[in-house]
Amino acid sequence: MTAYGVKLTISATLHALIPLVADLAEELPERERLRRLLAALRTVLPADAAALLRLEDGEWLRPLAIDGLVPDALGRRFRIAEHPRLAQLMAAGQAMRFAPDSTLPDPYDGLVQAPQGALHVHDCMGCVLQVGGATWGLLTLDSLTQGRLSGPHALAVLQAFSNLAAATVTTAERVSGLARSAARADGGGSAAREAESAPRSMVGQSPVMQKLKADIALVAQSDLTVLITGDTGVGKELVAQAVHARSARAGRPLVSLNCAALPDNLVESELFGHVRGAFTGALSERRGKFEQAHLGTLFLDEVGELSLAVQAKLLRVLQSGELQRLGSDRGHHVDVRVIAATNRDLVAEVEAGRMRADFYHRLSVYPLHVPALRERDSDVLQIAGFFLEENRSRLALGGLRLDADAQAALLQHAWPGNVRELEHRISRAVLKALSRAPAGAARSGVSPHRPRMLTLRVQDLWDDEQPGAAAISGAQAAIQSDVPGRVPASPMAVDVPALGLRAAVEQYERQLIEQSLARNGASWAASARELQLDRANLQRLARRLGVQAPRKP
Repeated sequence: MTAYGVKLTISATLHALIPLVADLAEELPERERLRRLLAALRTVLPADAAALLRLEDGEWLRPLAIDGLVPDALGRRFRIAEHPRLAQLMAAGQAMRFAPDSTLPDPYDGLVQAPQGALHVHDCMGCVLQVGGATWGLLTLDSLTQGRLSGPHALAVLQAFSNLAAATVTTAERVSGLARSAARADGGGSAAREAESAPRSMVGQSPVMQKLKADIALVAQSDLTVLITGDTGVGKELVAQAVHARSARAGRPLVSLNCAALPDNLVESELFGHVRGAFTGALSERRGKFEQAHLGTLFLDEVGELSLAVQAKLLRVLQSGELQRLGSDRGHHVDVRVIAATNRDLVAEVEAGRMRADFYHRLSVYPLHVPALRERDSDVLQIAGFFLEENRSRLALGGLRLDADAQAALLQHAWPGNVRELEHRISRAVLKALSRAPAGAARSGVSPHRPRMLTLRVQDLWDDEQPGAAAISGAQAAIQSDVPGRVPASPMAVDVPALGLRAAVEQYERQLIEQSLARNGASWAASARELQLDRANLQRLARRLGVQAPRKP
């Protein structure tokens, strides 16, 4: 490359970064700031997708921002040892590009947003980001077209951009750090770990999850007792782990007890401990959960299952930290932060006489409600991505993806079992898809008995069930109801037996979207609110169905 060429490429990179520097003075969410960084990079290098991945615990790379990848990619965590390309990029320490005929499996195969049938990455390059003299993460670029990233100046451009991107990331982190420090000062708390340090972090960026994470950050800095409520399977234990991980007690034990899993005659011994001979089978002295959690946190799951007698005995330790082991007259003092969780309506339990009012108020000092999955919009795909990567790793697969219909079905489902149902459904679907898939050509790092790419379809997720049927019926009822200002939808003239369920559902969805756009003056945002969908999801669904917004007058 000539000196003129180097200057030209660096000049183009600087030109692309100028708006990003201006953004630093703006109040922007960190994820949006980083997404703009990737969008600027794609204006300099003609990639189909870009990603910014942060190094965690020295062995994981977690996407913080993506541009051009499917939504579930944002929920994945890549173990470096299982992805040879990522490992080589980390080891290189500078910008590098893989040969188009490289046999190494690409972690983004099937994850680039592309026309049907274009699954495999044919051009790939990346660069390590150094922040403060240490490796911060990776910047990656991928193309579905061979040779697209092979220009003579491509590596120099990426290297120059990565240096400037590292400076941008550093500044953004400092701004976020100052905001967190200010929040801690207002709350009177001390430094704490991030919630993501938990083995399974809370995935999702929906407004309700952003609020929950903000509440966690606030209450974690105190020693207040926390009551976590929410439906079965929403991840209440993850919330408890996040509160503990961000508290000043993070270096101390987090002890858990499932109150519903023990008979009444053992709950008191489990909580407070016992002395030898306290009851039949008590052959030695034993510490209870409260003493085990001394200076740390005690998580009482399913706390609504405790009997009234045990509730009365818990009141004293919650108030003063004083307890007595079963069968002993000697008192013990413990310093424990209590976090409780339940899927019951405890106010109703108090009114019904199944819970003491004073016990409820001792627990509910700072309530946290975990939203149901159906309230979390496009978080469903991010969480699905997390479970897909877990299954890919566990089963030694080359790649694991959802096709467009499977993504739509996941978004339409009501999820009565919440995140736990999604996890189990993904795991079952992977096994079903694996059973019908022929073994693919073996590649480095991939088992020869596993296919190179495994795609999950609707039939894998749902056998003979009707995915999204409840949601579609609810949408139809809402549209046809007598709502002021809303134009009722005309009856759908579809011969369902002739078309089949999927074609009928797609035609009905197409009709709903077209009518909503017509009513709302071709506004995607207004139509998304009316149809109770995320705007980006609505536009993706419309593209798949071939719907275009009418021209605005």
